[in-house]
Amino acid sequence: MDNERIRAICMALPYVAETLNWGHHLVYWAADREIGGKMFAITDLDGSGFGVLTFHCGAERFHELIENDGVVAAPYLAKAHWVTLERWDALRPRDIEEELRRAHALISEKLPKRTQTILAMPDSERRKLIKERRSVLAERAGGKTSTSRKPEKAASEKSAGKKKSSTKKQ
Repeated sequence: MDNERIRAICMALPYVAETLNWGHHLVYWAADREIGGKMFAITDLDGSGFGVLTFHCGAERFHELIENDGVVAAPYLAKAHWVTLERWDALRPRDIEEELRRAHALISEKLPKRTQTILAMPDSERRKLIKERRSVLAERAGGKTSTSRKPEKAASEKSAGKKKSSTKKQ
């Protein structure tokens, strides 16, 4: 088992996206993160971090898995029932594949309703929505605002709306 095989397994699952985070970690998401997706597995690409594969296993499997030699509670994610394989041979390849499928299913069940609604859309609509969301996020990261109104005007309209709503209560 290696990073390429893990990638093939994960990318074959429905609605999976991948990103490179924290310098050298390949993160697999159940649904695109721009629409509210959640990560379910992480691989260390260059071997400089702790462990080779980290994944969500659920409360039921957590204690059973960490009893195996080479499987430990994941740093920072153990409370959420994530485990880390210290080396590729800590579990059999077939078991790793099953665990990744289980991790994807567990996380997919917990996706927000809005994200599940987007995933139910036809492919073309979903792709268009994700593309639009990425451009909005890129604008925000670049320091641009996504609205055409000036922030001062938007704030004054918001406070005026609060005044109106408070007068309605009287």
